Amino acid sequence: MYPVATLTGPRQSGKTTLCRMLFPDKPYLNLEALDVREFALSDPRGFLAEIPDGAILDEVQRVPDLFSYLQVEVDRDARPGRFILTGSENFALSQAISQSLAGRTGILHLLPCTVAELALFPAPSGELWTTLWKGGYPRVFETSATPDVWFADYLSSYVERDVRRLLKVVDLRSFALFLRLAAGRTAQELNLSSMAGDVGVAVNTIKAWVSVLEASYLVALLPGWHTSIRKQVARAPKLHFLDSGLACHLLGIRSPAQLATHPLRGALFESWVVSEVIKARLNQGLSPDCFHYREAQGPELDLMVRAGAGWHLVEAKSARTVDPSFFKHLLGLSDPLGGGFPAELRLVYGGETASKRSGVAVIPWRAIQETGWA
Repeated sequence: MYPVATLTGPRQSGKTTLCRMLFPDKPYLNLEALDVREFALSDPRGFLAEIPDGAILDEVQRVPDLFSYLQVEVDRDARPGRFILTGSENFALSQAISQSLAGRTGILHLLPCTVAELALFPAPSGELWTTLWKGGYPRVFETSATPDVWFADYLSSYVERDVRRLLKVVDLRSFALFLRLAAGRTAQELNLSSMAGDVGVAVNTIKAWVSVLEASYLVALLPGWHTSIRKQVARAPKLHFLDSGLACHLLGIRSPAQLATHPLRGALFESWVVSEVIKARLNQGLSPDCFHYREAQGPELDLMVRAGAGWHLVEAKSARTVDPSFFKHLLGLSDPLGGGFPAELRLVYGGETASKRSGVAVIPWRAIQETGWA
């Protein structure tokens, strides 16, 4: 549809592999490479003149000035799909696109693999706790390194390096503590003051660090739902790690067996469900449109998903056996939508059998991607 297509997502989610597979005839230029980046920085017109039919430009946020020259180039020759841009820093790309490429690019997001995609690997995870412990990064399934070793390298190679560049963090020990505390608060409402006190830094520092995690696609913040838009903004969001394997590593969980008995297994499962739903929607080119819900005195909902004119209202339970108490919040809602919009009640659980109980669709964890979330 556009002369430029932009694909964003966390580092190592498979963006480069996907683009090179889909466009094998396009030149590939990685702007992380010093010589390529220097050419683009020093002579952007000459750089683009070398690729008159377009190219895949990887980690394009490293040369923000290039976007202005790209604008001129695609206005001159607006053939659809000429340039494919990838990047792993959402706010850097968003700012550049809004300034230079608005109306000229389509934006797509690629998160780590869904549970359905993981099943296509030669040695998939198999059972629930192994799936959550390994997470969805494809390299975990392609390397001989254990998940624990891979995530340690991932944090040191990418996350800490990006944080140094973006925020000029000097005290990486405080940031590492913040990461562990954030993982311990996955599936909880975000309390900046409490986290700042635990880390020993200012509230504004924590706010900036959370923004970096969100912009790097490591966490998602789900707003609290209210019929008033103003109150949605005011209500505390829930923090969810988008990869359960990374969260497990930060929490010191070193095996699926340890995860199965860990006190945060329910929270990690809830975040996994949220991430799978977000992936399902992003993979269809839809915005997440996900919220959480909490009444002052009454039920809470793990997840609300806008679906066309209606909604999916979702509870997540990691247990393998369905208990009647799991339906308490779903069936005890007053009127969260404030106007009788059609809503489907869903329970995603850690078991293997689909069913319908008391008007609630019971969805096994394996089938979460087979369930429509649009």
